[in-house]
Amino acid sequence: MGSRTPAPDEQPADGDGTPTADGVDDAGTGTTAGKSGTARAAGARSATGDTPSRSAGAAAATAASVPAIVLDAIRNLLSRPLASYQLILTMSFLLTAFGLVMVLSASSVEGYSKEGSAYGLFATQVIFALLGLVVFYLMLRVPVRLLRRFAAPAMFVAVVLLALVLIPGVGTLSQGARRWFVIYGLSVQPSELVKVALCIWGAHLLASRRRDNASLRELLVPLVPVAMLVCLLIILEPNLSTTITIAIIVGALLWFAGLPIKVFASFAVSGVVLAVILALAEGYRSQRVMSFLGNVDDPQGAGYQARQATYALANGGVFGVGLGQSSAKWNYLPNAHNDFIFAIIGEELGLLGGLMVVFLFVVLAYIGFRIAHRSTDPFLRLMSATITVLIIAQAFINIGYVIGLLPVTGIQLPLVSAGGTSTLTVLAMLGLLANAARHEPEAVATLTGGSPSRVARWLRLPTPVAYRQTRAESLRDRLDQRRSGGPRAAVAGGHGGRGPTTRRRPPGGRAPSADAGRGRRRFPLPWRRGAKTTQVPRDDRRQGRSSSRGGSTWGARSTTTGRAGGPAGRARPGPSPRGGVDYGVGYRGSGRNASGAGSGASGPHPRGAGSGASGPHPRGAGSGASGPHPRGAGGRANARGASVRGAGRW
Repeated sequence: MGSRTPAPDEQPADGDGTPTADGVDDAGTGTTAGKSGTARAAGARSATGDTPSRSAGAAAATAASVPAIVLDAIRNLLSRPLASYQLILTMSFLLTAFGLVMVLSASSVEGYSKEGSAYGLFATQVIFALLGLVVFYLMLRVPVRLLRRFAAPAMFVAVVLLALVLIPGVGTLSQGARRWFVIYGLSVQPSELVKVALCIWGAHLLASRRRDNASLRELLVPLVPVAMLVCLLIILEPNLSTTITIAIIVGALLWFAGLPIKVFASFAVSGVVLAVILALAEGYRSQRVMSFLGNVDDPQGAGYQARQATYALANGGVFGVGLGQSSAKWNYLPNAHNDFIFAIIGEELGLLGGLMVVFLFVVLAYIGFRIAHRSTDPFLRLMSATITVLIIAQAFINIGYVIGLLPVTGIQLPLVSAGGTSTLTVLAMLGLLANAARHEPEAVATLTGGSPSRVARWLRLPTPVAYRQTRAESLRDRLDQRRSGGPRAAVAGGHGGRGPTTRRRPPGGRAPSADAGRGRRRFPLPWRRGAKTTQVPRDDRRQGRSSSRGGSTWGARSTTTGRAGGPAGRARPGPSPRGGVDYGVGYRGSGRNASGAGSGASGPHPRGAGSGASGPHPRGAGSGASGPHPRGAGGRANARGASVRGAGRW
């Protein structure tokens, strides 16, 4: 008990160099402890040697899993029912806030030199941004039906304002152009307001006339004439850049409405030729184009702005000179806070800042097209896609001429450039996109099924209503199908007592016509692609149990044909040929006896009066004991179903 444990330097070592207790090398506990200590030390050295490789493998695995984790997070975010709505709100806030910061930085020097305050232009931009948020909220709240109802009056008011701004004394003349109204110190540009009105009215017009085989006149009139009138009024201001945006709106509307590619290409080529002519007609425009092409090399002339923008971008480098530290805004670059604000972004925030702006607009484009793709309402689909194309096209045209890929046109960078009316209208468009996002099917189910969120209750947002066709739209679709032989069938008469035959329509094509008594006539019948059908057996047709001329029917879900001599209502399924009659849908339209009266005991009698014991009698007065009688009054109660569009319900 009183023995002292020797220190490590006092303990003798055995032959293996392992110290033993009391210097005794035996099989006792000291030796065992020494050997186990040696093993532990060796294990520790081995673990220490393997630690770098294991940590490197873990780091590589973590690095490899980072993209997968990010992708999973993005998928989870986009799978939410309100993802589009939340993303469009986020992007609107980010772009508006970023634009206000850059306007303050880019306009401080010019504002101080002109007005004696570095915050003058920034304060005006803040006022229009606040007004834009109010308009954003109103566009978010407005019902879709009310929006469509006031689309045409809003377009009329916008055109009237475009005409009034050209009147001297009413419109304000600035820098040789008459484009603005000045109201209590705030300038309003009607050509910006007409963009929103044209997007809404054009989408409403084309959605009201949607058809698979719509004629060119229905697609182009009155959209193109009204757009040409708007372009004429804007050219008289003059304002070629806004004319280009109007052409972009009309082109997007016609593209998404289904204009044939050849016609669309001809319109696009005509628009480009007209734009070139207008650009070369005016002196300063032609100088800009020639300077872009390299034919004019005058550093102080038409190419001055583009050259200074290039210098600003080169001065920024990769990381930029710092926010607020730009030198180009010290009256070296004209309109630095407006048309060329992207050059100030590139100088102060560098290449990374410019790429960040491009990334924000790419994300906005994805969100806009996602909303358009997921919308079930044709009006919202057209409007969302057109608004997205307009905003993204303006952004990339502005970035293109700042970096030298396009000639200078004067189109602003949406929500980033200084411009009150432009900010107001872009926020209104984003509000319409947010409204369309709330009307996605999944969003409607979520907002109507559960309790509203705290933000929705605070903002008093109305519950969205699921899209449903109006009576006028449903009636128009039926008339279009009947007129053009849309998703319907055609009756083709059989010859030589061969009974009913079947002819299918190619998908997306017109229904085949048939010979019916007085020459070729098309009989529209219900048609459903890929449905199960039946037909009268051949032996029944030979016994005269079919119509005298027969009738081809195609596109039914399922039918059964009764036989004579059997119990009333008992049916025997026939084979599955190429066509049949859809008695669940019934016939539409009024017709006459094209096939004669059937006298058989069973079987279908197209367009004639049947007198058999059972079986359907389309468009005739049936007296059988069972079977539906479309468009006819059944003489006896139906054992298998109710009469269709006759005495029963449709």
